[in-house]
Amino acid sequence: MNRKEYLTISFGVAFVWFTTQFGGGFASGAQLLVYFVNFGIWTLITPILAQAMGAFFQWYGLRYAYRHKTYDYRSFTDSFFGKYKNIFSNLYEVVYICLICLAPSVAFATGGSTLNELAGIPYIICTLIIGIAIFALTIFGTEMVRKAASTISIIIIVGLLCVYIPNIFAQWGTISENISVMAATPAPLFPALKQCFLYGAFQLASIGLFMQHAKSFTDESQAKKSMVFGFLINASVIFMCTIGMIAIINNPQLHEVSVPTLLLVKTGVGSTFLTPVISVLIIMGAISTAVNMIAGVVARYVHTLEKNETKEVANSKRKKRTIVIALIADVLAFSIAQFGLIPLIAKGYGYLGYLTIVVIVIPFIVHMIVNRGKTVKTEGE
Repeated sequence: MNRKEYLTISFGVAFVWFTTQFGGGFASGAQLLVYFVNFGIWTLITPILAQAMGAFFQWYGLRYAYRHKTYDYRSFTDSFFGKYKNIFSNLYEVVYICLICLAPSVAFATGGSTLNELAGIPYIICTLIIGIAIFALTIFGTEMVRKAASTISIIIIVGLLCVYIPNIFAQWGTISENISVMAATPAPLFPALKQCFLYGAFQLASIGLFMQHAKSFTDESQAKKSMVFGFLINASVIFMCTIGMIAIINNPQLHEVSVPTLLLVKTGVGSTFLTPVISVLIIMGAISTAVNMIAGVVARYVHTLEKNETKEVANSKRKKRTIVIALIADVLAFSIAQFGLIPLIAKGYGYLGYLTIVVIVIPFIVHMIVNRGKTVKTEGE
């Protein structure tokens, strides 16, 4: 493999991490407030620490997957946890199920809150509209959304850059003043580190899904290289967005809005143009995320129901089952979304973070200690 191909694969995996983390929920700005910005001057450090945490654990997992040729999350967890696989592999299944239940609910809330801010329609009606769109696309347009997912992610990234960069420059006076106030105000370190750790932990809920990308590696050094690139990209973007959020940290309207990014745009530059643009991008990201997650639920349970059936029977029942399971998942996500965007991010992802600490973070650390940071190569390597 030449250097160009080596770097292309490494950057590709880095951007998989990027698009996994930076979806519609992040674009709303709510995650930044809940886990970083609300904790004083430490907000200049903790987002970067969270990215370092993700890079480290994902590097260790990708290296293991490459060495042991475990390219799906179940084979990875079975191999990684060894004699404890019956406990931890099944616990990871629980983590994954929680993730695919929570993520669509946050997507409902993100899309509903954004539509509510943009159009002034009642929140419950907004989430209903989002729900109908998600259900229709899950039944009829899953393939289209899946093919467009990367493009949507890139559009969201470009939209974030268009929103944050000019607003950071335009509101730098306010930002620097707020940073000075934050520096002069006592801020306990432990709560900031706790939220940072929780953020890093719930992001690791999807670590098993990364292992498929180790299959494209031709050298284990690509695991490290991809995570170094990923850290630089993710840390740069999250730091930029955090700085932007500091511009509105003392805005009295902040506690009245569910989509802080829209408040940043409305109080900054280019609001007439950027407000509808970023709103549409957030809604697109939320819908595509929810469709992919609900489609995963549908595929999982339809496949389970078809296990012991003949091909003819399975084919005859598949459409009806798809509709029923998608409707159940859609209604469940709609119901959970009524708690609101901020509570879902603060509480829902927080609980997911605690669960992931038990299932992923602690076992990984134990594995590193027991194996002294090494993994055993498969025969012939």
